[in-house]
Amino acid sequence: PDLVPGARDAAARRFLAQARWGLDADAQAEIARVVGEVLGDARFAAIFGPEGRAEVPVVGRVGDFAMSGQIDRLLVTGDELVAVDYKTDRPAPDSPDKVAPVYLRQMALYRALLGRIYPGKALRCVLLWTDGPKLMELPPTMMESALAGLAEGAQTGHAPLAS
Repeated sequence: PDLVPGARDAAARRFLAQARWGLDADAQAEIARVVGEVLGDARFAAIFGPEGRAEVPVVGRVGDFAMSGQIDRLLVTGDELVAVDYKTDRPAPDSPDKVAPVYLRQMALYRALLGRIYPGKALRCVLLWTDGPKLMELPPTMMESALAGLAEGAQTGHAPLAS
């Protein structure tokens, strides 16, 4: 996103052509196409704009859980915070109720930590599915339920953070 739009395609192709990735020409072209679509989509302009931050580390405790993570994109504006995580599942789910529980837990933990770091800001958690591409905002009630499930699981010894 830091490159001007006209330079992105060539940079992506150079990056993907490196032998260390082991990608054939078709895979390189597909990945470059998807990345180009995401970065070029006007719906995502603010996320990838100058106020958006890439790969923001977060560390802290949420209840009984010590957590360390990295938020793919964080957009901080005057009164709002948008935490974005990229997902490459294919096909992407068509509604939040079909999102994998591990993703809900991940975003719920990010939300809990960010709420303490940025008190008073409205906080939105969003998945950016590269299949589409599309943004999917996760309802706060779903993430609250995911956190409650983690707390209950911790009491019984069954609280997976990842699958």
